[in-house]
Amino acid sequence: MERVRTRFAPSPTGYLHIGGLRTALYGYLYAKNHGGDFILRIEDTDTARYVDGSVQIIYDTLRDSGIMYDEGPDVGGAYGPYIQSERKEIYKKYAEKLVELGGAYYCFCTPERVASLKDEEGNVRYDKHCLHLSKEEIEENIKNGVPYVIRQNVPLEGTGTYHDLVYGDISVDYKDIEDGILLKTDGMPTYNFANVIDDHLMGITHVIRGTEYLSSTPKYNLMYDAFGWERPVYIHLPPIMKDAQHKLSKRNGDASYEDFVKKGFVKESIINYIALLGWSPKSNVEKMSLTELKEHFSLDGISKSPSIFDETKMKWLSGEYIKEMTFEQFKEHALPFLKNTKEYGKYDEDKLLALVKSRVQIFSEIPEKLDFLEEFGAFDVNLFVNEKQKASVELAKTLLPQIKTVLENVNEWQNSVLFDVLVKLSAEAGVKKQALLWIARIAITAKEATAGGATEIAELIGKEETLRRIDFSMGLLK
Repeated sequence: MERVRTRFAPSPTGYLHIGGLRTALYGYLYAKNHGGDFILRIEDTDTARYVDGSVQIIYDTLRDSGIMYDEGPDVGGAYGPYIQSERKEIYKKYAEKLVELGGAYYCFCTPERVASLKDEEGNVRYDKHCLHLSKEEIEENIKNGVPYVIRQNVPLEGTGTYHDLVYGDISVDYKDIEDGILLKTDGMPTYNFANVIDDHLMGITHVIRGTEYLSSTPKYNLMYDAFGWERPVYIHLPPIMKDAQHKLSKRNGDASYEDFVKKGFVKESIINYIALLGWSPKSNVEKMSLTELKEHFSLDGISKSPSIFDETKMKWLSGEYIKEMTFEQFKEHALPFLKNTKEYGKYDEDKLLALVKSRVQIFSEIPEKLDFLEEFGAFDVNLFVNEKQKASVELAKTLLPQIKTVLENVNEWQNSVLFDVLVKLSAEAGVKKQALLWIARIAITAKEATAGGATEIAELIGKEETLRRIDFSMGLLK
């Protein structure tokens, strides 16, 4: 069996958005699942949309996410160059060959003439005018330096049909395909030409890309057939939607992999979630490492329907990865975010991180979970009310002086000791343990929800600060 070779061929037009990253991931997973090669090619022929630094972003994103390519511009390989702008002479040679084979022709029409060719709907459609030029006219024009493009010669009748491994048989009438430009006046190819030449010369066996290319593929196949080349296997992927009506789109500023890393998502969770956008594993297990994805990925799990990107679901998955981290692993990732808290340096960082480890799904939630450290002040005393725990403002007025008294007498200021002291007080006062702990926690945090319970937080902020906060809260109750 022929060795599987897939490719990811992004344009360097900014950051790598989620849809592009999924295409790369599926190409990588399919190749590795079949013991094949995954290739990175940079398609930079659209110079108007080129953004400085984009190529480095592509390299960095793929490496950082674990999608390691076997061949590419920065790692080399037997089929280079892997950047299209460095392959200009290759395209010119094959464009001229395609003209000889009848699959393309020289077009000397001015942009003004082409713009005047509008159909009933107002769309510009070329009329094959230059297809009928004689060989002598063409040679004379070229000799005189008349600017030209090379256009594809698409049949006026008939249907282009091909098989896609996800969507089945696809047919497009040739009358709906324009004689598109293959080589521009500056000698640079268009995407529609370069991708065919490169995929063939680089030995790509399986072309994996978005459904926006379903209707374009018959014109690519016309070129494969004209050259006498074997067509690749096609695998088109359903779109990723922002909501029911809108596609996730780089042009609309939708988030990139880099954005989610900055937000504090666990990197592995991003790749794991992206894999599930349009693909369902047979096992129904959702949490999978990249190694497990390589093992289990198969085309029969790819859906034909669009997927809606759900950041909440990805956040949940990130939380599952955090739960499985050792404390040291968590600390390594969490420390940069912990340092964003104003109170960083005042408290034991290990105790702070232990408090939040099981309570965050993404690392950027850490400052918010610890905001009680820096924002303690006047609060609504109705926070003491908790009907489920039978806590009330009146109960808080009764209990807080007693809580203060017992805590003043604690010498060993540790969570376990503090907890036992307060549980004992609740029994003596004849109130529910949960009610007393609720009141104590509100009094020292002024927050309805916190990372950690009353005694964990008391240990963290220390005896003096705990008693100061209880005093302040009693003042509010008077």
